Amino acid sequence: MKKLIILSTIFIAVMSCSVNEKPQFIGVENIKVLESTSKYVTFTADALFINPNDIGGELQTDEIKVFVNDNEMASVSTESFEVPAKKEFSIPLKTKVPTDSLFSNKSIGGLISSLFSKKAKVQYKGDIKYKVLGFSYTYNIDKTEDVKIKL
Repeated sequence: MKKLIILSTIFIAVMSCSVNEKPQFIGVENIKVLESTSKYVTFTADALFINPNDIGGELQTDEIKVFVNDNEMASVSTESFEVPAKKEFSIPLKTKVPTDSLFSNKSIGGLISSLFSKKAKVQYKGDIKYKVLGFSYTYNIDKTEDVKIKL
């Protein structure tokens, strides 16, 4: 009889937790240059979400491409990120772009423009996947910002 009561309690607790909808993607913000050295320029951004559900889940980036002045320079892939229940949260998107690729022939026009304006056009483009209890959803990311560069 005790086992039946315990199993019934667990069943009711699990059934009362709901996955009403997918987490809401708010957007990508705070694109900036974190660090620049002679070998790498490190760009960061935050993908913002709100999870209205009682249950978390996991998010994973799927090769988000990073473009600088319309030229693909790097990609962002992360480990699975645990989604908190009933909370607003962000996923950090960080990538290092080799400095020599910024000075390549294909991006020299954008580089010269960036040197004069002291800004670079940075774009994050790709997918983030949400998974919970056999349900999955893909968020399409496409955000561009002009960021200040330090020379």
